[in-house]
Amino acid sequence: MPTHGSLSKAGKVRSQTPKIQPMRKKKPTPRFRNKRNYEKRIVMQRKAGQNWI
Repeated sequence: MPTHGSLSKAGKVRSQTPKIQPMRKKKPTPRFRNKRNYEKRIVMQRKAGQNWI
């Protein structure tokens, strides 16, 4: 069975792609985070975990 490409060309595109620095992730302030958690738990009455409905 023929292969879909030669192994000598593996990783060609990734090595040609220019490396860029990742953007810094800014975490929300504790006050905003607490407000958002309050709205989720109390106001919308969501349960913990992925099955929140």
